[in-house]
Amino acid sequence: MEDNNLRVTLIQSNLHWEDVDANLQSFEEKIAAVEETDIILLPEMFSTGFSMKAESLAEEMNGRAVQWMIEIAVEKNVVLCGSLMIKGKNSFYNRLVWVQPDGNIWIYDKHHLFSVGEENNHYTAGTKKLIIDYKGWKICPLVCYDLRFPVWSRNTQNYDLLIYVANWPEKRNYAWKSLLVARAIENQCYTIGLNRVGEDGNKIYHSGDSSVIDMKGEILFQKSHLEAVHTVTLSKSALNDYRKEFPVLNDRDEFEMKM
Repeated sequence: MEDNNLRVTLIQSNLHWEDVDANLQSFEEKIAAVEETDIILLPEMFSTGFSMKAESLAEEMNGRAVQWMIEIAVEKNVVLCGSLMIKGKNSFYNRLVWVQPDGNIWIYDKHHLFSVGEENNHYTAGTKKLIIDYKGWKICPLVCYDLRFPVWSRNTQNYDLLIYVANWPEKRNYAWKSLLVARAIENQCYTIGLNRVGEDGNKIYHSGDSSVIDMKGEILFQKSHLEAVHTVTLSKSALNDYRKEFPVLNDRDEFEMKM
């Protein structure tokens, strides 16, 4: 692709509470209308909403939602990415699943579990970050609450694109919008936050505010309250040029995280 551009489609949607079939149908209809893109992003727990009923709703990696993701990715020739409840051998995970057009899968288990919502009482935290090499881009996908923790997000692997998929409530949307800009500036990368809209089964309202932010912290796209399907084109050459002009990552602190 000319200029090594990357096209990313954000699907900001309401979710049907704890209804896998309805959510898959809704997203399938939205995805069908998407043209000319490389990556399609779905929200956190896109098949159920941010529910703590993992025991009854979580599926294994060979379950219908993951199989649905594979079918869509192969059929549309795109990456499909979002998080959902996954049942492991002895634990449940809020797992981001990245499915490539060839059907290959990468996973990231949410590291920072939202203790205020008792997520930590129902799910097991992941311990490893995921860096994906795709079409000449290094991409770091994370989940919702991870946004509040800059050490975990820190660009020590020279990634180009930082992604957060989320169910982030409107009452804390100032933090959502501010921290997305901060992560973009401090990590000198494109940053995308894809959030849901609407009220969930706990009567918590989500305003969306899905955003695309460039390496300077400038907002390229932001949408509030309404459902939206939006495709943005990211320029790798613009990113590389800016990093050469203003090479702040060369001066970053070195550190090791203890798990």
